[in-house]
Amino acid sequence: MAKKDKNKKTKNNVELEKEPEEKINNDKKPKLETKFYEKELGKLQVELVKLQEWVKDQGLKVVIIFEGRDAAGKGGVIKRITESLNPRNVRVVALPAPTEREKTQWYFQRYVTHLPAAGEMVLFDRSWYNRAGVEKVMGFCSEDDYREFLRSVPEFERMLVRSGIILLKYWFSVSDDEQEKRFEDRIKDPTKRWKLSPMDLQSRSKWVEYSKAKDQMFAHTDIKQVPWYVVNADDKKRARLNCIHHLLSMIPYQDLTPQPIDLPPRQKNEGYVRPPITDQSFVPEVY
Repeated sequence: MAKKDKNKKTKNNVELEKEPEEKINNDKKPKLETKFYEKELGKLQVELVKLQEWVKDQGLKVVIIFEGRDAAGKGGVIKRITESLNPRNVRVVALPAPTEREKTQWYFQRYVTHLPAAGEMVLFDRSWYNRAGVEKVMGFCSEDDYREFLRSVPEFERMLVRSGIILLKYWFSVSDDEQEKRFEDRIKDPTKRWKLSPMDLQSRSKWVEYSKAKDQMFAHTDIKQVPWYVVNADDKKRARLNCIHHLLSMIPYQDLTPQPIDLPPRQKNEGYVRPPITDQSFVPEVY
């Protein structure tokens, strides 16, 4: 029997390569090398495709919530999860501020309409937990509404689980210094500047209030049936790999990869004549 490579470990169907020992530092790990990160991400994305096929085949209903401070990296991990998956079965929900009509509805109503049907996965880029965070800190809801939310969430989520939904909740934790660095990077980069909303800037001046709100949220909603999983997000690459690997470990699945496909022969041309190219409008070849 061949000996196993000591630099590799297998867990939850995913074979991961260990980093060289000399790079490991328990106090503060160095940034992951791009080559290593991309290789591991590729492995995990293959497993995500297998998970997607299993969810579809078994008619599972999966909801994954991503919460955390602004610029904590939620969007980055969501992008890496979904970029290889079928958008017909995997949807991202990122709702804007509620309309005047929605403000008069039962608080959870606009989120319920986005819950998955059988065979679907829904990823919430922020969720009903807005009430426990930005709405509480910025005064967008009353104290009574806030207290009612903390009472209601555990029962609401238990009800979802009892209905057969697989519900996972991730909190992306980022330090004050790292958040400031990412905000500055967004200001300098024109392609990222849209990510900085006025609300994001105000969150910097209310760091402590957001911390207290998060602690209260965890105290009331970190329940046995649907616990919070905290992702250390100061290192974006590590956070992405760790979160995706954990996600894969939480939903048992089997490999339903189909057998290799043989392409059928191309249909023979039986007198087809293509219209003149001059009849079509082409995109100018600038590059």
